[in-house]
Amino acid sequence: MRACLAFLCLLYLSPGTALADDSITVAWRNKAPYHYLEQGSERGFLLERAHQVFAAAGIQTRFVQQPAKRIWHSFAQGTPRYCSFGWYRLPERERVAQFSLAFHTDPPQIVLVSEQALAAIDRHKSFAALLQDRSITLGLVDGVSYGPILDPLIAGSANRIKHATVEPLVMMRMVAAHRVDYMLADQADWDYLRQHESNLDGIAEQHFADMPPGLERYIVCSKDVPAALMAKINRAIQSAPD
Repeated sequence: MRACLAFLCLLYLSPGTALADDSITVAWRNKAPYHYLEQGSERGFLLERAHQVFAAAGIQTRFVQQPAKRIWHSFAQGTPRYCSFGWYRLPERERVAQFSLAFHTDPPQIVLVSEQALAAIDRHKSFAALLQDRSITLGLVDGVSYGPILDPLIAGSANRIKHATVEPLVMMRMVAAHRVDYMLADQADWDYLRQHESNLDGIAEQHFADMPPGLERYIVCSKDVPAALMAKINRAIQSAPD
């Protein structure tokens, strides 16, 4: 009996067991070129950076791919020792999770225009003016935030708005087919997709000087992750190469 009890104690106190108890689940969504699967292998510059940051912080992790809705449902439900990365900082998200220092800064968003609508859009010398054109149709991806500056600008827009519950790639196809006049996109998304998709002809890339600065992306963790671990993550972010 004593030998059995001793064996059980060793199991509970073994380094491997302690490591498992201390590990953090790091969830990521499929969003090329930031983080995605290619022929079953993990790819993406932010996914690589996240691995580097958690390793530099000395935190044992288990990376898992999950849909965006599931990730934020997990935060809302208080899933313990749970993190994700590559997210914008928004008030509704701060209510259910804690944010690191800025993990990555995007360039300003771009306007992707149907070539058939290019002449009409070219008449506007600013993005603010474009938003006030009642004859122009803006395509919006449902469930996506364009950031704390653009979201209210879009909400007050005079454009005709076409919402679609689709991936950004599908919205780009809608622009190419002139089902909408224009959309907003991340520069990295567009650079990647136009190289990997053959049906995006008919799209012109536009830049406006008054487009808000690029948004910062963060590592996000559940509220139970200790402050000491968040501090390690922040130090690793500060020391990691861009």
